[in-house]
Amino acid sequence: MNKIKVLVTDDSIFMRKLITDLLKDHPVIEVVATAKNGLEAIEKVKEFSPDVVTLDVEMPVMDGLQALEALMEYTPVPVIMLSSTTSTGSLNTIIAIEKGAVDFVTKPSGAISIDIYKVKEELIEKILLAARSNIRSQKRQGQEVKKTPRLKEQYSKMDLSDKKKKTTQSLVCIGTSTGGPRALQTLLTSLSTITVPIFIVQHMPRQFTKSLAERLNSLCSFEVMEATHNQKVKKGEVYIAPGGYHMEVMQRERELYISLNEKIPPIKGHRPAVDVLFSSLSVIQDYQKIAVVLTGMGADGTLGIRKLKESGQTVAIAESEQTSVVFGMPNAAIQTGLVDRVENLEDIANVIHQYTL
Repeated sequence: MNKIKVLVTDDSIFMRKLITDLLKDHPVIEVVATAKNGLEAIEKVKEFSPDVVTLDVEMPVMDGLQALEALMEYTPVPVIMLSSTTSTGSLNTIIAIEKGAVDFVTKPSGAISIDIYKVKEELIEKILLAARSNIRSQKRQGQEVKKTPRLKEQYSKMDLSDKKKKTTQSLVCIGTSTGGPRALQTLLTSLSTITVPIFIVQHMPRQFTKSLAERLNSLCSFEVMEATHNQKVKKGEVYIAPGGYHMEVMQRERELYISLNEKIPPIKGHRPAVDVLFSSLSVIQDYQKIAVVLTGMGADGTLGIRKLKESGQTVAIAESEQTSVVFGMPNAAIQTGLVDRVENLEDIANVIHQYTL
C-alpha cells in the first residue's frame, strides 16, 4: 500500500516536531517534509509532491491563507488548516475553507499546544479523508465563468414540474459536513432572494458555526444567523445550528420555533446532526420541504431523508459526485432511492427557486 505523503507546516519548530511525532507511527502516513512558513511550504510542495499539506493559519513571511490561495491556484493539493479557537482564528478558518482547504483541526491550547496529542485521532482521520477528497471540484467551483455541465440525472425519479405540490408554505433544510462552508457560500450567494426559512446543519464546533454564520451573513443579501433556543422562525431568514447543540424545528399554533438541545447525545458522532433536524421537520404540517444534502463524510441525513419522504410533500436533492469535496453524505442519501434530483452544486439554487418562488 502506498503511504500518504504529508507536508507539515508551522512556524514553531516545536509544533512541527510534535505534529510529526503524532503521525510518524501511523502505518499509511509518512511525513515527507516540514516547512516553517507558507512560502517554504509552496516550494516543498513542488519538491516533494505531498498528498496532503497541513497549514498553520498564523505564520510569518507568508501566512496560511496566502499560502493556501497560491497552492489552490497553481498546485492544488488537499490542505488541512491548524487553527486556534479564537474569534479571529475561527473566522480565518472559515475563509480558508472557502479558499479551498478540505478541513481543519483546532489546536487545543493556542499557537503552541503541547497538548496537541489530544487531537491526534482527529488529525489522522482528516488526513486520511483529505487524501481521498475531490480537490478538483474546489478548483472548478472557484472559476465561476467555467461552470460544469449539469449532471445527467441518472438517479432522478421524476421531473420537478410533476413533483411540486400546492401547499401554502415551503421551507428548505440543508445538511453538510466536510467542504460545507464553501458549498454553502456558493449555494446561498446564488439565492438572490429567499421568501422561505432555511435551516442548516453544518458539522462544526460552536465558535466556528458562529463565525460561519457571520461570514455568510456578510456575503448574502438576506439574514444568516446562528440559531438560538426558542427563536421564532421568520420567512427569508437562514438559521445555522450552533455547534454542540442539536437543532429541531417545532410547530406551535401554525408558527415555527427553533429548539436547541445539548443533552441528546451525538448522533453518528455529530451534534448538531442532520438527522435530528430533518426528522423534526418531518412532522411539520402544511409545509412543503426541500431537503438538500451537500458534500460531507459519512451518512448523516439518511434517516432524516427517509422520515421526510414518509411524511410526504418533500423534494430531496443531493449534490453530485462531480462537485462534492467528499461524496459520502450525498451518496448515502442517493442510495436510499428517495432522492429526486442529483445536481451539481451551482445548479441547486435554481432548483430551490423553482419550489420557493
